[in-house]
Amino acid sequence: MLNNITIGQYFPGNSFLHRMDPRAKIIATTIFVVAIFLADSPLAYGIVGGFTIFAMLLSRLPLRLMWTAIKPLWIIIVFTMGIHIFTTPGNTIFQWGIINITDHGVAMGLQMAARLIFLILFSSLLTYTTSPIRLTDGIEHLLNPFRRIGVPAHELAMMMTIALRFIPTLLDETDRIMKAQSARGADFVTG
Repeated sequence: MLNNITIGQYFPGNSFLHRMDPRAKIIATTIFVVAIFLADSPLAYGIVGGFTIFAMLLSRLPLRLMWTAIKPLWIIIVFTMGIHIFTTPGNTIFQWGIINITDHGVAMGLQMAARLIFLILFSSLLTYTTSPIRLTDGIEHLLNPFRRIGVPAHELAMMMTIALRFIPTLLDETDRIMKAQSARGADFVTG
């Protein structure tokens, strides 16, 4: 049931992204996340989208794997888009009763959906192409300068990695429980 959820998993490979230093990947991902939220024009979204596609090609990971990163979060993406479409003021495009869709609402909804999709894809590339050990080492090296002010770099890096590694375990356990409940007659499809 939940076997196709790949959040937090590592997929071994020999691509450029797999061989890249984890610190550089973490910094690039952080810069990219900031760029996603600073994008405010179609050109900026085109650049962000092009860079995402370029990074996906560099990773040499199957496209279906990238789809499985987005698939479980479609409800959140559509919900976020809907909230913006129906609640943002602007010039009315369509009105029916209390439903009022505006041009600015549609634009904001599409922007937020694009931001979430790019965020999911790029952060998934980080975990797909970096082993947990290398990710921990990269986070620890990046946090080392903050030790001078009392930040426990090793503990924070370990905590983040355990959290990332625990997601697949949690999903496996949830899947196991759902299968056991289904065997006992529970219906998860219709309620």
